[in-house]
Amino acid sequence: MSSDEFVLTLVLQVEKAERPAQTDALETGARAVLAILADERSVGEGEWAEAMRAWQDARIRKVVRRARGAEWRRAAALPGITVTGGTAVVRVFPPVPLDEVPKDLAKLQVTGTDLEDPEELPVLAAGVPVLWVNPGLTMSTGKTMAQVGHGAHLAWLALSDAARKSWQEDNFTLAVRTATPTRWQALLTTTLPVVQDAGFTEVEPGSRTVVAEVPHLLGQEEHRPGPV
Repeated sequence: MSSDEFVLTLVLQVEKAERPAQTDALETGARAVLAILADERSVGEGEWAEAMRAWQDARIRKVVRRARGAEWRRAAALPGITVTGGTAVVRVFPPVPLDEVPKDLAKLQVTGTDLEDPEELPVLAAGVPVLWVNPGLTMSTGKTMAQVGHGAHLAWLALSDAARKSWQEDNFTLAVRTATPTRWQALLTTTLPVVQDAGFTEVEPGSRTVVAEVPHLLGQEEHRPGPV
């Protein structure tokens, strides 16, 4: 793996007494990815723009970590964006080379986080973008957060400027759901963005992990992303 490969880090706040709900964590993480993609510091001559371009010109590697207490406060003091959901709080940090990840992020745990949904998920509202997770794969919360982040990212890249602006004005409203096997197979026949994992952790190389069903993309020209 190249030493100049860039990585974007997402940190989920997981306190001992207050654990976020699984789906809320996934949705908040995906919204955090969109927030940094849309941020003025990430484009043009912005302070993060060069790093964002270097990152997106290669493999859009994302790492999800967790923090609590003093660890979270140290992470929150670093440059980044904090996105809050119903029960989840996620901070996203601009990409850096793999060997330059700040020590207050690098030392955070990256595996072993498995959350649950304490209540039945609400019925999906019409027109809401949905990141559908492959029902045939078993992934940790952290791995799934990275995958839905990829799905949101690929959808963003495929959208027109007008559609991006509309989504941003709607605070990047989206939902994450695990598809039924029948729905999953149907989604794979569409032209919607599909995340194809490189297979470095948890799943086999080439596994299709997430399909991004964003209404603005339905019916557009086919989009076939490579491994991420």
